[in-house]
Amino acid sequence: MPTRRTVVAGSISLLGMFPLRVSAQDGSHDLKLGEPQTFRFETLIQRAREAAQRPYEPPHIIAGDVLERIDYDAHWKIRYRDDATFSPPGTNAEVQLFHQGRYFKEPVHLFVVDGVEAREILYSKTYFDMPDDSPAQELPSNIGFAGFRVMRPGLKPDWVSFLGASYFRTDGPFGQYGLSARGLAIDTGLSRPEEFPRFSHFYLAAPQEEGDDLTVYALLDSRSITGAYRFGLRRDAPDGGHTTSVSAHLFFRRAVERLGIAPLTSMYWYSERDERFGTDWRPEIHDSDGLALATGSGERLWRPLNNPLIPRTSSFADNNPRGFGLVQRDREFLHYQDDGVFYDRRPTVWVEPIGDWGEGAVQLVELPADDETKDNIVAYWAPANHGGEGAEMTFDYRLHWVDQDPEAVVARVISTRQGLAGAPGQPVIPNADKMVIDFEGGEFDGLGRGDVEAVVSIARGKIVSEAEAWPVVGTPYWRLSFGFELEGNEPAEVRAFMRKDGKALSETWIGQILPSRMITKATK
Repeated sequence: MPTRRTVVAGSISLLGMFPLRVSAQDGSHDLKLGEPQTFRFETLIQRAREAAQRPYEPPHIIAGDVLERIDYDAHWKIRYRDDATFSPPGTNAEVQLFHQGRYFKEPVHLFVVDGVEAREILYSKTYFDMPDDSPAQELPSNIGFAGFRVMRPGLKPDWVSFLGASYFRTDGPFGQYGLSARGLAIDTGLSRPEEFPRFSHFYLAAPQEEGDDLTVYALLDSRSITGAYRFGLRRDAPDGGHTTSVSAHLFFRRAVERLGIAPLTSMYWYSERDERFGTDWRPEIHDSDGLALATGSGERLWRPLNNPLIPRTSSFADNNPRGFGLVQRDREFLHYQDDGVFYDRRPTVWVEPIGDWGEGAVQLVELPADDETKDNIVAYWAPANHGGEGAEMTFDYRLHWVDQDPEAVVARVISTRQGLAGAPGQPVIPNADKMVIDFEGGEFDGLGRGDVEAVVSIARGKIVSEAEAWPVVGTPYWRLSFGFELEGNEPAEVRAFMRKDGKALSETWIGQILPSRMITKATK
């Protein structure tokens, strides 16, 4: 997954065309809809089940040569008309459609649902403003769409979009898009190419839960797995962000090696820990700076992200996890200095499992990146039993697009810094680095230096200077520091936390120390 994927997949067949009004903004652009067909979620689930019993058929691309000419610049000039914005029956959601192009060749079917009746939205150039010389003017009338987005009231900026393969995302609590979610991940981070399932059909319907803005049903297809999904979209949820409730029903055509449930996709180039390895003038560039986990046993873990030289996968075994997410904890603008894309405003996404997820692992895949255009981070739940031919699986969960992961009574990590080992003003310790981790929150009232134990363990390395924990003067933070060196050429796994009288006072910091990112090597 070397670049931000903007590939949408699907196939489209044109139904009988006749105009029907679906709450267009001013009625000037009625949607052209296909003939009615019965729709229920149970029927969609059965369609996915039956599709898994048939061989996979790649999507049919219409006018691919013309779509190839709709490059980034040409695509940017194609704008959905405000007066063609529509609201599906029973909703106040204001929906706009994405046009196809070079990076969106595979069309999806889009339907509006009224009760138990669904009608397909048929393509029309009249929905879009486009230049007279746009290649899109040459497209036939039987192409489709690339996806859709939902606007804020009054056609303010969109707050949620579904575009490309099984990708979707919201702009979170600060109105800024960042990381994405996917419907499913298959064989991510392996030596062979990853398989990208696609949403081939979307059904836009009235909310099923109080407080939701829109319900979206989707049919998923891939070489290995089919699926039926229900999404409950809620803007401005009580937690301060947006919420996506997901019900996924999966059906296996064949076994897969690595199955990813509730996958999140993000970008990490460098942060305060490894900025010396970046080449940009900005001090930090990332959509997320760490993976947070709330384990089934109640432990809170924090794993700062890496930008490795080769792909790496880390697994965190668990049983019925309480939650996990890719988090942007650093919210200081001055740490990013970017007033264009605002990395300080990128949302956190927290996955809240619903029901019994059983045994498995949260897996973190980190891929190399040499600029900010590459989505190189993936996190997902990998069930211990990941199915086989004829298998069926169901997962329910909520995605919280928020500022931070849920609060805990223990202190949480707010920064990780790395430098040469040794005390200030003293000779450095040869072949060793120092890790400095800052925490905020927790229960430290009345405690000072010497009252709190710093607990550090390392695999494939050794501690070369005593681990210490102390309050940072003039701040509400606590700091944990230790010196270490690596043994061999493999990454070292380090765990560090603070405790008092056997009780954990902080979440556990879990670091994967890459030999290529050792400061002592970079300075030689």
